[in-house]
Amino acid sequence: MADYQQQIKKAVKAALPAVVSIAVAKDMEEIAAHLPHEFYHLRPEEQAIVRERLRAAPRDEAGRVKVGGGSGFIVDSAGIILTNKHVIADRQSVYTVITEDGKRHETKVLAVDPISDVAILKIDAKKLPAIKLGTARGIELGETVVAIGNALGEFQNTISVGVVSGLSRLITAMTDMTGRGERLRGLIQTDAAINPGNSGGPLVNLDGEAIAINTAVVFGAQNIGFAIPIDRATKDLEEIKKYGRIRRPFLGIRYMLLSPAVKERFNVPLDYGALIINEGAPFDAAVIPGSAAEKAGLQEYDVLLSCDSKKITEQETLEDMIATKEIGQTLEFEVMRFGEKMQKSVMLEDFNFLDSADKHAHDVTR
Repeated sequence: MADYQQQIKKAVKAALPAVVSIAVAKDMEEIAAHLPHEFYHLRPEEQAIVRERLRAAPRDEAGRVKVGGGSGFIVDSAGIILTNKHVIADRQSVYTVITEDGKRHETKVLAVDPISDVAILKIDAKKLPAIKLGTARGIELGETVVAIGNALGEFQNTISVGVVSGLSRLITAMTDMTGRGERLRGLIQTDAAINPGNSGGPLVNLDGEAIAINTAVVFGAQNIGFAIPIDRATKDLEEIKKYGRIRRPFLGIRYMLLSPAVKERFNVPLDYGALIINEGAPFDAAVIPGSAAEKAGLQEYDVLLSCDSKKITEQETLEDMIATKEIGQTLEFEVMRFGEKMQKSVMLEDFNFLDSADKHAHDVTR
């Protein structure tokens, strides 16, 4: 037991100096300009209460209203930091990195990978302590892990210890400020306590290596948290170094998955496949102009039945299939168009995540 405790202490000592807090703040004017629609339906006295609470809200050193917090960890001594994409999702907010020594740093977002809910940040600092990156490959149920982060956005460098309690989990989590859910697959489940604010912090092994990024909790459950395998972020970091941005294969459609429940509710003729359809947002297109899908002749209301002979279902989605492919790879689709089946070949193209990932986050996962 004493040896086990020493291993935990050694792992924490190795990883802790590289863990940072990410403070999220917003100008009062910005908050006032983007109050939810429901606010304007409140009675005048209720609106006054809301405004008073905003005026009394905690502020940062620049007078901005504190609206949240998250975690991250330094992976390069030159100031490269990993965190979750959803931690830095609000473009109107200001993000400040606080290192273990208490210093505050202005932050630049280098890239985001919304498919994996990963973000890469940069601060202007040198000779920083960096965490060693391990791998999630080969981990087993029951292995001891340590979660480190800024719990509840308030308690910096909180440590929790647990085990790997599940592998290859698939969940739908809120990963942006609009409340939109994204499917996150292949996650590590752990009973090490992951609280709001821990998002973006490292999940480390007993060697003090980051093997995953803490990302989500299940509210109402006891000690069920999820983390993104570090190998995905490692690939993103390699692409940043090589290409200056994250590269991902891009099809270029918006779609709705068909299922037996959808068939019954909407009286559609199919209970599987991906229906290409505009989801209702202004100026959105079902088929993105200039995309691989448009070049291949895919159209709105087409139903993609299969991809490379694999049926597209809720269990094996189009998104899941594309995520395993490479840029330049050609996919063979069986397509239903107004009752007629046909074959379509689509060559996946590169998509520039550096400048457009947040803007098109819902598209690029497709």
